[in-house]
Amino acid sequence: MNVQTILSVKGTAVATIAPTASLADATAILREEGFGALVASVDGASLDGIISERDIVRALAEFGSTALDHDVASAMSAEVYTCHPGDSIDSLMSMMTERRIRHLPVLDARGAIGGMISIGDVVKYRLIELERENDQLHEYIQGNVG
Repeated sequence: MNVQTILSVKGTAVATIAPTASLADATAILREEGFGALVASVDGASLDGIISERDIVRALAEFGSTALDHDVASAMSAEVYTCHPGDSIDSLMSMMTERRIRHLPVLDARGAIGGMISIGDVVKYRLIELERENDQLHEYIQGNVG
């Protein structure tokens, strides 16, 4: 199972926000949509950064309530770890665990944003994969394999 498998079910829509938008705007979108992160993009197709709930909390801790008037670029992570449609679920799990990240933008062959994978997506599909393997083993043990 790979990233493309997840995207074929989940879809490729990605919530983006301009780096010049305010953190208050980002917070409103995160709340309204129930997302944990937004891709920062000047054109909606290129990856300029990522802003997460964690980034906003750090800005609030540093600047207080005035942080919400700051722009997304001031708090976003500009160095973003990404993945590609052919990457395996196992490689995503490793990367997310090692780097302590919860969201990975998916980039297509041209480097354009092609989706977003969260740690929840990875866990969900890994569990599906394990259930399938378990069912196959159970059938094999029962002698039901043709």
